Amino acid sequence: MPGYVEDRWWTKRPDPATGKKRKTALYGKGKRYKVTGIPGVRARSFDAKGDADKWKARAQAQSLAGEFVDPRAGKVLLREYVESDWWPALTADPATLETIRGRVWTHVLPHLGELPIREIKVATLRIWLKTLEGKIGPGTANAVWAYLSNILECAVDDEKITRNPCKAKTISPPKVPERKARAWSRQQVAAVQAALPERFRIMVDLGVGAGLRQGEVLGLSVDDIDFQAGFLRVRRQVKKVGGALIFALPKGGKTRSVPLPGYLARQLKAHLGAFPPRDSTLPWGDPAIPETERQAKERAPQTHRLVVTSTRGHVIRRDSWNLRSWKPALAAAGVINDGAVVVRPHRTRPGGRKVLQFESSREHGFHSLRHTFASVQLDARESIVSVSNWLGHANPSITLRIYAHMMPEADGRGRAAMDLWFEGNPKKISPDSPSGPIGLAPGDLDDIPVEVSVAPQRTPTLAKASR
Repeated sequence: MPGYVEDRWWTKRPDPATGKKRKTALYGKGKRYKVTGIPGVRARSFDAKGDADKWKARAQAQSLAGEFVDPRAGKVLLREYVESDWWPALTADPATLETIRGRVWTHVLPHLGELPIREIKVATLRIWLKTLEGKIGPGTANAVWAYLSNILECAVDDEKITRNPCKAKTISPPKVPERKARAWSRQQVAAVQAALPERFRIMVDLGVGAGLRQGEVLGLSVDDIDFQAGFLRVRRQVKKVGGALIFALPKGGKTRSVPLPGYLARQLKAHLGAFPPRDSTLPWGDPAIPETERQAKERAPQTHRLVVTSTRGHVIRRDSWNLRSWKPALAAAGVINDGAVVVRPHRTRPGGRKVLQFESSREHGFHSLRHTFASVQLDARESIVSVSNWLGHANPSITLRIYAHMMPEADGRGRAAMDLWFEGNPKKISPDSPSGPIGLAPGDLDDIPVEVSVAPQRTPTLAKASR
């Protein structure tokens, strides 16, 4: 097998005159034994012959298997690797990249950035994880952990380290507590809607009547409404990237059509009559200045007649609208507590600026209207595939995971079906079903006590959701 250990201090061949080895020009300088000659493996020196032999054997085996990783490559600092290798190659939509950058540069690099990648061990991650969980919520901590794991996995692929310590068996990412989607009652929906300014009340109708996300409501155009066919076409959303608003495809890059109920159609016509749509122009996909002709074409501004605009006819900024309209409406309806006046620093006001601050209401966000839409559809026993398509989920399994607890109970019908099967009543069961229990004769089950309870009948309601 190729590879050998070279003594850097003494010549390989003895002096012909004396028969003894001679000192080389490197005698006494640096490490004495150098392992070299292994294909694809950079030479490495050691002080002791035994260490050189052990490393040579391991390097030869790894080289033969195509798995050799030079440990010296792991000397690069985590910050350097992220900035020079990982981040420049990362691809995602601008809003996602902004989120990732904020979390990595805030929660990963300040703690681990000055460590060489090869020195990031499981013990190091345990301490970092404990610090992380003390500062941020489990959901954010779980996402930050995933970003670090991806960085280290890329370092493995780039042959900087041999394994990803995030995948060790003795450590695991923070667990995200299960949060079941909760729908609102008809009374809650009506109360919140009534507390909103009149021009924004249609947003509630679109959320609860068509299951649109907030950004999709803000990006809905008059041209997306087909009153005659009875459909809404969800083709864009309004997003904020680095402080700038853009038009973009709906979440997941997936457009869809949603049935337009008669009530919602009437509400839309009334809203458009009271608040005529306004043309709004925004860049598409990315607010950054294009660097190529292709980018210029892809990011070309688009103009749409939006159904909902601000009082001045501008595109609505979600964060401002939530603070100034949505949360006050939630407080007025008794969904959250009243806001408190706080003073925040302001660059032009020496004494600061007084603002109304509300409690965190993640579970009572605009998404609650979407949950209510799903609740109504599932309670009416609408197909899970249809509901998934209307919500714009990638596949029905996602819909089931989020809304399974909202689906009507099926155990009562299942027990009744089994009773009919045991009775062998051909008029009440499918002709393809076996005519009776195999291997049992009539009367064989008479002595076995059976306790049966039948689930009460349910009628569709606007919102039935439990935690």
